Amino acid sequence: MFGNNKAAEDPKKSANALPSGTTLNALAKGTVVEGSVRCDSDLRVDGTIKGKLICKAKVIIGPTGTVEGEIQCQNAVIEGRFKGILSVSELLNVRETAEVDGEITTNKLLVQSGARFNVACKMETGSPANGAAKSFDVKSSNDATQVAGGKAEVRN
Repeated sequence: MFGNNKAAEDPKKSANALPSGTTLNALAKGTVVEGSVRCDSDLRVDGTIKGKLICKAKVIIGPTGTVEGEIQCQNAVIEGRFKGILSVSELLNVRETAEVDGEITTNKLLVQSGARFNVACKMETGSPANGAAKSFDVKSSNDATQVAGGKAEVRN
């Protein structure tokens, strides 16, 4: 009324206007999902997923959450249990209450003291989507020699 069109805005536009980091999807404690799950926004798991999870944003496995299978995501925070194959394109944060078993591929890794972390871990500096590696600028000194990956090796 009186020229105010805010209530008539497209709901898709208002959904995209939410602050980043807002958890939009949640799997409650006691809920079990078997199969494949795909989501474009953050997902919090306090229940159980058995299967494949592909998320274009952050996956949070809460203290009561369990995932058995495969996860592909941008960022992940694990407070509960994970067993399987985990591919994180940016940061993997493993909290002190976490139990993680399997194969991990990530760009950055943070494991807090107290976490059970039994994995084979591969750290990549590039996005798995395009396979590009970040380059590093290293200034050579008289005692340093460039080696693969742009890192300097000091020889005496």
